[in-house]
Amino acid sequence: MKKIGKILVLAAIVSIGSFGTASAQGFSLDWHGFVNPHYYADSRSVVGGREDMMLFYPKPIVLDSLGHDINDGWQANMLAITARLGLRINGPDMLGANTSAYVEGDFTGSTNASINNLRLRHAYINIQWEHHRLLAGQYWYAMVIHEIMPMTNPLNMGAPFHPYARQPQVRYEYLSHGFEAVAVAQWQLDNMSQGLLNGTPASSTLFARHSLLPELTGQLRYRHGPLFIGVAVNAKTIQPIVNTSGTAAPTSLHTSMTHSLFGSLTLDGIAIKAQTLINNSLYEGCSMGGYILAQDIGSMDFIAEDWHFNTVWVDIERNKGHWRPGIFLGYAKNMDGTTLKTDPTMQYTYFGRGHDMAYLWRVQPRLTYTTMNGLGFTGEVEYTYAGYNNPVGNLRLSFSIVYAF
Repeated sequence: MKKIGKILVLAAIVSIGSFGTASAQGFSLDWHGFVNPHYYADSRSVVGGREDMMLFYPKPIVLDSLGHDINDGWQANMLAITARLGLRINGPDMLGANTSAYVEGDFTGSTNASINNLRLRHAYINIQWEHHRLLAGQYWYAMVIHEIMPMTNPLNMGAPFHPYARQPQVRYEYLSHGFEAVAVAQWQLDNMSQGLLNGTPASSTLFARHSLLPELTGQLRYRHGPLFIGVAVNAKTIQPIVNTSGTAAPTSLHTSMTHSLFGSLTLDGIAIKAQTLINNSLYEGCSMGGYILAQDIGSMDFIAEDWHFNTVWVDIERNKGHWRPGIFLGYAKNMDGTTLKTDPTMQYTYFGRGHDMAYLWRVQPRLTYTTMNGLGFTGEVEYTYAGYNNPVGNLRLSFSIVYAF
C-alpha cells in the first residue's frame, strides 16, 4: 500500500510538472474528487459489503441456545474509504472525433478483505463523433443507468433495488434527434458470477470466462428537455460448473435475461427518477435474483433455473438551493416464491440474493445541506424490511460530510 501511495504522489508531481508540455501537444488534465467521512448505525445485523457500509437487507432471525436472536441489536461504525480521486484527460481531435480518457479510484477495495486499499473504479477511453460514441475500458455496468442514479447517502446508491457495479466493457452509442441506441459487451472483474468451482460454491470470473460470451446489453433511450426515458434488455451467459482440478465436469451453459424500464423528469428544481426491473439474475449487479442449480445425483447432468424478482424504485429530490431534501422508495417481489426444491434424486444449490424472502422494501428519507462550494452535510434515515418466513426490519441512521474539489 505504501508503494501505491508513492506511485500516486509521483504521478501527481509528474503530471503537474508536465502539464505545460501536455497542453502544448493538445492534451489537458483535470484532477477532481472528494473526501467523504461517513458514520452509520444499524438496529440489527445486515447482509452487506465493505464493513456493511453497502447495505442490502437485514439478516434473518437466528436463535442461540437461549432463544435469543443473535442478529438483533444495535451496532455502529465510521469509515472514510469512499474518498475518491479522478483524472480526466482531454485530448486533441483524432479520426474526426473528440477524444478523452478517464481514470478514477477510491479506497473501498475490491472485496471486504482488501478494504482501505486503492481500487480502480473507472478507466476508459471515450471517442465522440457527432452522432456516434465509442467507449472502451471499465465503466458503469450496463444495467446501471447512471443518469438516474439515486442520490442516497450510503455506498449502495439504492442497491439492491437499483443495480450498482462497474465492469470492463466495449460500449457503442448512436445519438440522433434526442434518440439514443446503446449496445454493450461487458466482462467481469470485481463483481463476479456464482457457481460450483471444483465442487464448492464460489464467486469467480471463471464461470463467465468459460462461456466465451460477454454479457450483452441493449438500450433504447429518448431525451427531450427535462424528460429522459428508456428501456434495456440484458443477457448473461455463464458455465455454472467449472473444474480446474482435472475432474470431469459438465460444460453446459446457462443464460439469464433481465428487462428494465427507466426514466427521470426534472421540473422546477425537483428531480424524479424511477426504474422497474424484471431481474432473473442480477447478483453481479448488486441486485436481487439468482438461479438454482439442480444436479442429478446419479449423473453429471444439471438444470439451472432462474428465480425472478420484480423490482421498482423511485427517488425524489430537490436539486437546487442550500437545503435539499429527498426520499428513496424501493420494493422487490420474489416472483417464484420461497419454497425449497425437494426432489430426492436431485441436489440443489442456490446462488444469488433473496431466494429465502418473498419481498423486500425500503423507505429512505434524507436531508442535505450544501454550501454550493464543495462542502455538504447529509443526514439520512433508512428502514429496510425483508419478508422472510419471520419478517424482520433494520433501521439505519447515517450522517456524512462531503468535501468535493
